[in-house]
Amino acid sequence: MSHGLVSAMAPDGAPEIVEGTDLAGVLLELLGPDHLQDGDVVVITSKVVSKAEGRVVPGSREEHLPDATARVVARRGPTTIVRTHHGLTLAAAGIDNSNVERGASVLLPLDPDASARRIRADLQERTGLVLGVVVTDTAGRAWREGQTDIAIGAAGLLVAQDFAGQLDGHGNELAVTAPAVADEIAGLAELAQGKLGGRPFAVVRGRADLVLDPAADGPGAGALVRAEGGDLFGFGAREAVLRAVRGQPGDRAPFGAPMSAAELCVAVRDSTGLDAVITGDGAVSCAAGTGSDVVLDVLLFACGWEREPSPTTPHERALDTDLRFRPVSP
Repeated sequence: MSHGLVSAMAPDGAPEIVEGTDLAGVLLELLGPDHLQDGDVVVITSKVVSKAEGRVVPGSREEHLPDATARVVARRGPTTIVRTHHGLTLAAAGIDNSNVERGASVLLPLDPDASARRIRADLQERTGLVLGVVVTDTAGRAWREGQTDIAIGAAGLLVAQDFAGQLDGHGNELAVTAPAVADEIAGLAELAQGKLGGRPFAVVRGRADLVLDPAADGPGAGALVRAEGGDLFGFGAREAVLRAVRGQPGDRAPFGAPMSAAELCVAVRDSTGLDAVITGDGAVSCAAGTGSDVVLDVLLFACGWEREPSPTTPHERALDTDLRFRPVSP
């Protein structure tokens, strides 16, 4: 199927959205009769979804940030980037103070995928069409200036394509190629909506191949969230050092799976100067009595390893002159 023509349009004239607003009804009224087609993807900003769901609360972002935070990822001055209870990594947990009464804040929807499913079911029932729905929010990107919209909720849509194992035009096999098409749709829609245009709804047309059968909602945008510990950047650079120094068990998961024994040997040698080797049972060992215990403990924590218990009796201690390390069990 050709995907040469993909378009996005965002209607003007959206009213102020308040708790209980019929979002599907507002969209259909803005679009006019017969505008939607089978295979269209309806895109809605999370802010209006939150407003309709009663997620406008009194108080500042700072007041509500602790409750919206699963864990802090990084801090830089007044900016706090957190992992939310949805699994999203966002500045200030996505809490917004714009386009809302002074002194109030807009929290993200409690379950953006569920919100997308409800809106999709409503739209499909009223129109008889097969549609996809994406709920969006704005996010920054590591290593890149500026922000773009991403999908935080989705229904009736293939949120990512998997091209692994397919061949390119030169016969090369694709190894890891999985476009996050729901995010790409969110970014395209945002170009039509604009940040100051008062256009919270958009319709993306031309990728009906991504829209699922009417009764199939799909995995939702939650499928795009990496599991805790699966990201290479679970903490910001400074935060990672602070968490490793602190060494609390609850902070282990964002560091990911333990290093291999060979990797740990290299890390120990580079960081402490100790000559680490792999033992016959898969542990890592190095001579005791040299190097810094503090540096070694911080290193082991960051690498997902821990010391084996020290010998307890004088006779055992006399025979054991090595430190031994094993990977931390999940």
